[in-house]
Amino acid sequence: MTNVIIDGDACPVVDSVIELTQGTGISVLIMRSFSHFSTKIDPSHVQTIYVDDGPDAVDYKIVQRARTEDIVITQDYGLASLLLNQVYIVMHHKGEIYTPQTIDTLLEQRHASAQFRKSGGHTKGPSPFTKEDRAIFEQKFSTIIQTLTASEED
Repeated sequence: MTNVIIDGDACPVVDSVIELTQGTGISVLIMRSFSHFSTKIDPSHVQTIYVDDGPDAVDYKIVQRARTEDIVITQDYGLASLLLNQVYIVMHHKGEIYTPQTIDTLLEQRHASAQFRKSGGHTKGPSPFTKEDRAIFEQKFSTIIQTLTASEED
């Protein structure tokens, strides 16, 4: 059975994933650090797990919990690279599906930017998350969910 695991500390599509998986038989697992604690009650197909606030604690827990049939949603390139050969799909919250080819390029760009900043340069952060980004994510995620639920019916 497929689960969706969300790197949930700063993920802007949590509500979209919950809504799009409602009634599909797909469970959602949101992993968050205690500093992002919420008293919000999750729907029955959603579970939130809180882990220590330490660096990469959420990432380590996701790697530990992820299985072959799972979908993981993260914007963390390092986590995505660890999961590529471990899970069904690793997806960015803007709808990009990570592949071995794209992750290598993304990691190289991240390294080059870090080196540039280390030498005193300044870089821009990521562009703001827009309604268009959400729509692209929801369309791509819906297609994945439809494919999964159709194959499970066969």
